Amino acid sequence: MSEAPQTLTVVIPLQVKPRGGRKAMVTPGVLALEHRQDIALIKAVARAFRWRRMLESGRFATINELAAAEKINASYVSRVLRLTLLAPDIVEAILDGRQPEGMTLPALMEPFPAEWEGQRLDLYI
Repeated sequence: MSEAPQTLTVVIPLQVKPRGGRKAMVTPGVLALEHRQDIALIKAVARAFRWRRMLESGRFATINELAAAEKINASYVSRVLRLTLLAPDIVEAILDGRQPEGMTLPALMEPFPAEWEGQRLDLYI
């Protein structure tokens, strides 16, 4: 046997993908096996439903009052509140991590159809 040092090179194909506001290294085939939960999107959906409950219960009379209490911009509150208009199956897919790859919080901050069928057509393509 030779006493010369030997080098072993292992090549693992990885991709860096944004996941919930962070970057994650993903190996081939992993996305098919595990959920792709987008934590930022899940938090925004939860926050939207919480804010809606606060408005409906009368805790806050207006979006401006709610925004002031949360110390954030009223425009942002309005855009996040629209997430409560998503079809129930789309909300469930987001919470389960089964949303399409392009369905991110920035994408859902853009206007989307109010009708559930229109959402399914627009958001799943």
